[in-house]
Amino acid sequence: MQAILAVEHLTKTYQSGNRKLTVLDDVSFNIQKGESVAIVGSSGSGKTTLLGLCAGLDKPSSGKVQLYDNFINEMTEDERAALRNDHVGFIFQNFQLIPTLTALENVMIPLELKGKKNAQSVAMDLLERVGLGKRFDHYPTQLSGGEQQRVSLARAFSNEPKILFADEPTGNLDEVTSQQVEQLLFDLNREKGTTLIIVTHDMALAQQTERIIQLKGGKIIADKRTVVISNNI
Repeated sequence: MQAILAVEHLTKTYQSGNRKLTVLDDVSFNIQKGESVAIVGSSGSGKTTLLGLCAGLDKPSSGKVQLYDNFINEMTEDERAALRNDHVGFIFQNFQLIPTLTALENVMIPLELKGKKNAQSVAMDLLERVGLGKRFDHYPTQLSGGEQQRVSLARAFSNEPKILFADEPTGNLDEVTSQQVEQLLFDLNREKGTTLIIVTHDMALAQQTERIIQLKGGKIIADKRTVVISNNI
């Protein structure tokens, strides 16, 4: 089976004054279509940098990233943006909703960018699916943190991404709300057959994925299959 994401000898360095700071050091792995994978590690281990490189949000200092048959490190920014719009979904810790748009309008954005005629009905269905059927016209400031993350979940799945990157998706939520959001994330992921990559420091969340890649000091120190713990509430 061909990997949907292939990372080869990925290195990322930054110049800090007179010294070079290596954030990622010769990282390689493959992820197959439909896999759920957690990337874990302490603060500063390089996990968020790795996610950004895998998603084409940044370019590596050396090495290759192949995403959905495209070597994204060789693409222009416009080409990478088009690839993300076509095949990639994102969920962020701080939600990243547009404050001047309603919940419905936020979910419709990826669909409208793709010229979908049924953008509104698809967005409404997804908001219903995440339990926000009565919140279509609410703005982000009128929603709780958990509700905002539900909107971002609906938005992430709206363009039917082949791969979904989630960066600390429950980092700003309390324990009960986190469990609810996690349940929705994994349920939607199974329904849509999406490849899921989660960056997290929460090992309980990581254990719900099929595989855990652990980083330390910019290097992979473990890459193991998990015994998936049920995330039923």
